[in-house]
Amino acid sequence: MYDLIIRNGTVVDGTGADKTHSDVAIQDGVIVEVGKVAGRAKQTLDASDLVVAPGFIDPHTHYDAQICWDALTTPSSWHGVTTVMMGNCGVGLAPCRPENRDIAAWDLVNVEAIPFDVLKKGVTWDWESFPEYMVAADKRGSGLNLGFSCALTPFRHYVLGEESMDRAATKNETIEISRLLEEAMAAGAFGFSTTNAGQHVGYKGRPLACRLASDEELRAYCNVLRKVGRGSIEVALTNEVSKVSASERDLLELLLTESTRPVTWLALLNRDDDPEAVQRTLNEVDDLIKRGARPQSTVRPFIIQIDLRTPFIFANMQCWNPVLNQSVEDQIKILSDTSFRDAFKEALKKPLIFSSRWEVMTVLETSAPELAQYVGQNIQQIANGWGVDPVDAFLDLAIKDKLSTQYNYELFNSDESRIPELITDPRILIGLSDGGAHVDALCDAGYCTYLLGTWVRDNPVMSLERAIQRITTEPANFFGIEKRGRIAEGMAADLAIFDLSTVGSDKTGEMRFDLPGGGRRLVVPARGMEYTFVNGENLYTRGEDMGARSGQVLHSADC
Repeated sequence: MYDLIIRNGTVVDGTGADKTHSDVAIQDGVIVEVGKVAGRAKQTLDASDLVVAPGFIDPHTHYDAQICWDALTTPSSWHGVTTVMMGNCGVGLAPCRPENRDIAAWDLVNVEAIPFDVLKKGVTWDWESFPEYMVAADKRGSGLNLGFSCALTPFRHYVLGEESMDRAATKNETIEISRLLEEAMAAGAFGFSTTNAGQHVGYKGRPLACRLASDEELRAYCNVLRKVGRGSIEVALTNEVSKVSASERDLLELLLTESTRPVTWLALLNRDDDPEAVQRTLNEVDDLIKRGARPQSTVRPFIIQIDLRTPFIFANMQCWNPVLNQSVEDQIKILSDTSFRDAFKEALKKPLIFSSRWEVMTVLETSAPELAQYVGQNIQQIANGWGVDPVDAFLDLAIKDKLSTQYNYELFNSDESRIPELITDPRILIGLSDGGAHVDALCDAGYCTYLLGTWVRDNPVMSLERAIQRITTEPANFFGIEKRGRIAEGMAADLAIFDLSTVGSDKTGEMRFDLPGGGRRLVVPARGMEYTFVNGENLYTRGEDMGARSGQVLHSADC
């Protein structure tokens, strides 16, 4: 007798093969039969009129801290995601000596915009080494499967201390970091991550430690992956998002050549000021893509909500570094200074992440009642009404509100009609959810349901079979997760079961105050997800938590 039979579903197996009308039998967390199942089961689920797909695999999240307080890993789990990959962009929480915990926390504040008070209250710190971090996650229990990559910043902190933010490692230090990395790989890590992005600044506005790694260091860390024969590398190249500079190409070349492992980089997104940039970039790096490099992109407009207490969007501008990690009073003093404003205006002449399109920077909410009249207006409108430069209007409005003003900004992919060229190009890996990061600024964790609702059903640019393949077997193959991402006998029973007629999610989210200490975060709810199973256990039924905590900490050596 089987544990569970899912009957009468439209099975899309994740390989790109045509859908079938089939049953799926599950025993001990594993798929044991697909087709017309004649046997009996302890439990039967009727999936008539529903699509039965492999659980979705998110290749780019930052739940490294959140798993300490949220066993469901929300909101990703709401959207049919059953496996998340963490430790991206070179920033993480392990290894970490007790005396360096605040530094690690501030790195997450500055790079991933997770409030310090939330981290202080929520992170359990029941580890020091990277293997201990994985063990702690396993003991804690999880609704989802968790995959961990080694963020290089905490490894460099661990060996160099605060000097990791000032210089490259010595030969002996590099040997020690390599030893720790090999130890992490032996424990089951999926590779390592780093960044060269200018906006990735760490503790006290200093460069994130992994940005100081020399080519000699990176060669040594790549050689660890070559030696063990598994793992992948993630690198953030987000200085210009739609382009790969000569130095960035050199970095990708180094990582590929020295590791002989797959490399994924962030990000490839459309910009309004250069419509041909994405295709031009893909053609320029096509030789690297053929060798295993995959850019990541998203299926949604990239809309960010910002305030000037945590101005991540401007962190790649040197003039903004003194603003980070200061009191509101000190921040207002800096933002009011004429010399700062002059430097900001000068930096905007060569835009990188923020492109000075003040007409799409709108006021979302204010705390001061006298400023409520500006909600819904864009900064260009306000500047025109005040007769001032948009920079001054932007800063002065926030200062009047003691930096509580919330702005919405359409950062990239604002022309949604151009998104299909990204998501239908097989050279691009779909992901980039950033789940768990920028918690009060953006939420792209619903990209899977958005893909299915928007680009399969409402504006069909790809088949259901191809869409499912893009978010299951493709990321599974990239990371070498052989037992997940497909519906077939012997595969782990991770399943996303949804109603294609209703599945989807919105472009913008809603604010909730459910972080440790009542901290706020932006979330995007899911529609049409009927059931989610992780290792054969029912995690959700129509959005209701069924109490299963059957997720596993994945180990790269036995996936």
